[in-house]
Amino acid sequence: MANSKRTLFLKRRLRVRNKLRKRNVGKLRLSVHRSSKNISVQIIDDAQGTTLASASSLEKALGVVGKNNVEAASKVGAAIAERAKKAGVEECYFDRGGFLFHGKVKALADAAREGGLKF
Repeated sequence: MANSKRTLFLKRRLRVRNKLRKRNVGKLRLSVHRSSKNISVQIIDDAQGTTLASASSLEKALGVVGKNNVEAASKVGAAIAERAKKAGVEECYFDRGGFLFHGKVKALADAAREGGLKF
């Protein structure tokens, strides 16, 4: 029986996350979620179980409400880098989830790096 796209996505997400957790014990995680209409990102402290900073294309202040393209992803990446600095975060690891590191996810990562985050 063939696996569905969703099942394959969930397997890939768990595989990526587990490999990252083994290598980056004690570091903060920059987690990305991309839907068909929006993109969001969070900086998570797994030890405490708290979110330190977040950004999303749903925020009106970014001016890309309801858009899910490379331009919106780069604005969200710049916003998370700025908010991370305010929260005192300089270094984290990038958790792409089950998404491929290409297109919107790559644009978000590049914008966050340009903003000063190290991963």
